[in-house]
Amino acid sequence: MSIKDMDQAVPDGGTRSELHELAAAHGVLTEYHGFGGGTASVPDATLVAVLGALGVDATGPQQVAHGLRRARDEDWRSVLPPTVVARQGHETTVPVHVSDGASVHVWLELDGAEPAARRHAVRPRRDLQQSDAYVAPREVDGRRVGRATFVVPADTPLGWHTLFALSEGQETSTTLVVTPDRLELPSVIERGQVWGVLAQLYSVRSRTSWGIGDLADLADLAWLTAHRAGADFVAVNPLSAAEPITPMTPSPYLPTSRRFGNPIYVRVEDILETAYLSAADRSLVEWAADPVRELDGNGGPIDRDAVWEAKKAALEVVYSAPRRAARQAAFEDFVTTQGVGLRDFATWCAIVEELAGEPWPAELTDPGSPAVAAARDRLADRVDFYVWLQWVFDEQKAAAQRTAVEAGMRVGIVHDLAVGVHPDGADAWAHADVLARGVGVGAPPDMYNQQGQNWSQPPWNPRALARAGYAPYRDMLRTALRHAGALRVDHVLGLFRLWWVPEGADPTAGAYVRYDHEALVGILALEAQRAGAMVVGEDLGVFEPWVREYLADRGILGTSVFWFERSDGRPTAPEGYRRLTLATVGTHDMPPTAGYLAGEHVDLRERLGLLAEDAQALRGQARAERNAAVAVLAGQGLVSDNPSEREVVEALHRYLRRSAAALVGVQLVDAVGERRSQNQPGTDTEYPNWKVPLGDSAGNVVLVEDLFDNARLRSLFAAVASAR
Repeated sequence: MSIKDMDQAVPDGGTRSELHELAAAHGVLTEYHGFGGGTASVPDATLVAVLGALGVDATGPQQVAHGLRRARDEDWRSVLPPTVVARQGHETTVPVHVSDGASVHVWLELDGAEPAARRHAVRPRRDLQQSDAYVAPREVDGRRVGRATFVVPADTPLGWHTLFALSEGQETSTTLVVTPDRLELPSVIERGQVWGVLAQLYSVRSRTSWGIGDLADLADLAWLTAHRAGADFVAVNPLSAAEPITPMTPSPYLPTSRRFGNPIYVRVEDILETAYLSAADRSLVEWAADPVRELDGNGGPIDRDAVWEAKKAALEVVYSAPRRAARQAAFEDFVTTQGVGLRDFATWCAIVEELAGEPWPAELTDPGSPAVAAARDRLADRVDFYVWLQWVFDEQKAAAQRTAVEAGMRVGIVHDLAVGVHPDGADAWAHADVLARGVGVGAPPDMYNQQGQNWSQPPWNPRALARAGYAPYRDMLRTALRHAGALRVDHVLGLFRLWWVPEGADPTAGAYVRYDHEALVGILALEAQRAGAMVVGEDLGVFEPWVREYLADRGILGTSVFWFERSDGRPTAPEGYRRLTLATVGTHDMPPTAGYLAGEHVDLRERLGLLAEDAQALRGQARAERNAAVAVLAGQGLVSDNPSEREVVEALHRYLRRSAAALVGVQLVDAVGERRSQNQPGTDTEYPNWKVPLGDSAGNVVLVEDLFDNARLRSLFAAVASAR
């Protein structure tokens, strides 16, 4: 049903009030605070569409009334909650529903939430005690149901456990997750401030790249910046999987899977088996590389499609080479560790390759169908190839982190997790049961985009995710956190609520849907602590005031951007910055600082027809913003009268080094004097988003080997390193 049809289906009067009650019961907000300070109401048609995406029919008075009745008794229909999330050090109560008057026995088995652990380990068992809390019984679906309350002890260890209940001969189980009260932070962060480099990896090429920056380039960048500048981390864009065939989506923030990696970032020559290729096979690899290696010095848009076609051909040659027994065993261990999720991802890749852009037959849309099983058998070698690609990607990701740490970095590589996935990608296929359909994730209007945004990414269905024991979310985090010193979570506010936009609706006609942030943030903290990694949440945009404080209390760092930090209309003083943040001058969605200071963001948006306001007025605002920044820098003694562009750029970073922020990031584009934006929000093909290679102020390509030959880079890094 279209949103127009739904608008006609929504009644007036009392049923509208019931519709709002039904929305609230399912975590759908009926109003929200707009960026202008007022309260905006969500259209009833949007509520109907969003409830429909949650699996709740609200298209008429009878359906709304039925939905309300079910919602009021929903928790009472199950013996145990779909998932129980507890904090270590705190008692947690669990409601248990059985026939009124029936006895029930409840116990906990530790570390038993995962099937592998359940099969191969004898798990410790604890009986849980019932509390004295009395709750009156209810009539539910013609049956009188009582509630008993049991207590999970405060000393239950961190991890994924299983709760069991036995009543009237029937045994029921559910997942219990015990999460850290607060994510442990490295001592270096607790003691002081560290700085590092932010880079779009695809843009950072070397003379031995294949036309795109790769994991070997990342390792070199980490080593060089650690040894020659004293940097403690390198943060990169998401390296998540894209399409296995061309054309490949350029945006790293619209992956086909957030769990698995994009093998375009693999350095073919660094795969061990490459060294043992026959002369003929080595020639095949070299021939594949020759055309794209020439692109490394090309200042034009990065051609991912040409790169992937070349790398894929070379990787197929290396894949066919025999592996030593130990290497084969390591590969098999990786496959076992990654489990069914890896098999499904590789199967999706093989099917996409076979279909070659043709529509998916209906029988292949269900990963568990007999047709998919048959396709997996038929395409077994291609499935194994795509599994192998993830293994070599993982090996080189590990090598980059190892190189960073051995070079002296106290954090290492900071990886990035996108907010969602492509609606036609691998995750959307494999997790259709826990993703909402008919809606896309976006953002309401704000001061930077007054039309709102629709990113077209299917969101998690909160209740379905809980029924799945949060396993898809957990597995995604585990892979994202592998070999990472830290993980940046894009739009971390989405762990609290997401803006759902119904298909066919304007982005302004969306609604916020609440999530169980205690579960999502807690599991994030648990998996990060197990991986020994920090978490940085990108918490920019519209948010509820308590959210940032909550994240800080859980040990999750936030994000501070100089241009957005304001106090009484002026740039926030260094001592006014939040402690647990990553502070930067700009973002990848803005021009590099040199371009921003010159107002080039206004010129570009005018050229692309994106301005909703008068261009001259916006240029005046940009000049006023620059003048205010220079005045604040002068007040700190960081610039002279009439400072040069370079002086202002360095002063802005020295200003951040004086701040209270735990981490300070220097964008590599600022270091080399680049002026071109990596991404212009609101555009698709109108601008070469995510295709701009690293270049200097004149647009000349800067390769990894030449970074420290750049005078601006050496000067900025020296200023940052000595600022404290």
